[in-house]
Amino acid sequence: MSDATPTLMRRRLGAILRTMRVRAGLNLVDSAKLLGLSGAPTLSKIENGKQRPELDRFFEVYGVEDAVQIAEVRRIARFAEAGRRKNLFAQYGDAIRAPFADFIELEEVAHHADTYAALVIPGLLQTVNYAHAVIEGSSMWSTAREVRTFTELRMKRQTVLTYRQGEAAGPAAPLSMWCVLDEACLRRQVGGPAVLRGQLEHLLDKSELPNVDLQVLPFAAGVHTGIDGAYTVFRFDAGEPVVALEPLTTSIYLEEDSHVGRYESALGRLRERALAPDSSRDFIKRILKETQ
Repeated sequence: MSDATPTLMRRRLGAILRTMRVRAGLNLVDSAKLLGLSGAPTLSKIENGKQRPELDRFFEVYGVEDAVQIAEVRRIARFAEAGRRKNLFAQYGDAIRAPFADFIELEEVAHHADTYAALVIPGLLQTVNYAHAVIEGSSMWSTAREVRTFTELRMKRQTVLTYRQGEAAGPAAPLSMWCVLDEACLRRQVGGPAVLRGQLEHLLDKSELPNVDLQVLPFAAGVHTGIDGAYTVFRFDAGEPVVALEPLTTSIYLEEDSHVGRYESALGRLRERALAPDSSRDFIKRILKETQ
């Protein structure tokens, strides 16, 4: 594999291998020799996601023995090498725009997602009617067929909360999700009162999953660290977190420690200001009664 513009998953795999090398106390030149590569430039291409690595050799040379970490690196490598031909990409490739493809892969690979939702319920927690209303209202899709296709894709994405394909030994653990919902998400009349009621009931059901935690940030919290908009922090068993932002026309992924650290700190403050999970469920129930 050689790619002048590697995908996010390829860059991520390369970054993990670079971290493994640094933790092993090796420089590029010495590592390349131990790995049996032609030289430091070849290893540099691998660490930049431009060339496929032979993972077993890297684990051996860098002394990586943790089974969980090894399995996670292999999962990322599988996505990096798939060229986006597998899973949802095979079925919905025509509906997945390039920047958003990275977001779907992050959902598949991450072990945890911390999300702040500012205006609408996150896609992984939406009902089909709510999702259809959001997608149709965004005016980003030109035909009714495209709206239906992208709505169907969103519903298929939600399987990561209950099941994910793993290695030959069995399925991977479902994605763990912690979501801070601004009160605006709960009150906005997306699709009308009936659709909103169904969505609020769905949130209460999802909050009972062992891997889903919801907190509500009420209007009474005032100005807060999420005032600039929604974002998600993806965390992994191997490698550093990635922050995903979704402005109007594209998706942006922040991987540098300085950026990620600020978003993590902001999210921590949001959690402190938000209602506890049990109180949040009560809050959602009160709004649900108001809509009836």
